[in-house]
Amino acid sequence: MTTLTLAAQILAIGVFATVVMDLWALLLRRVFGIASLDFAMVGRWLGHMRAGRFTHAGIARATPVVGEKALGWFAHYAIGVGFAAGLVMVTGAAWLDAPTWPPALAVGIATVVMPFFVMQPAFGAGVAASKTPKPAQARLRSLLTHTVFGLGLYAGAWMISAATTIIAASG
Repeated sequence: MTTLTLAAQILAIGVFATVVMDLWALLLRRVFGIASLDFAMVGRWLGHMRAGRFTHAGIARATPVVGEKALGWFAHYAIGVGFAAGLVMVTGAAWLDAPTWPPALAVGIATVVMPFFVMQPAFGAGVAASKTPKPAQARLRSLLTHTVFGLGLYAGAWMISAATTIIAASG
């Protein structure tokens, strides 16, 4: 497998898994009225880093940053691709030829470390949403969302593997 092919597969898997996660968030919002993270806040957080500010008492109260919504969405997808790259680094590129769900699910669940220990504290929500009105509920939502992301990693890899097999068989 060429480096370009590997990079393209990782990109596709990461984007696919992130889309699956976003569809999950859309379902939760539309069906159950459960709001998800506003990615403009991610962009705001990243935008403030340029000035050396990495933590906030409440990110929603921080000064808005020009282009924060676009920056936040770009970062969201870039992070998803980065996690897909991490999965392939852990499993090896051979996993892409015959993906299995346990490593993808494990990596997806492990990614909950980022919101629990980096983003939520930096946004002013405390470690693992400890300063929110309903921390257990916030933790469960994060865990479920990152579990869905892990399933998306597997589904994306499986679809690419199946497509590659079909193309190779027909050519």
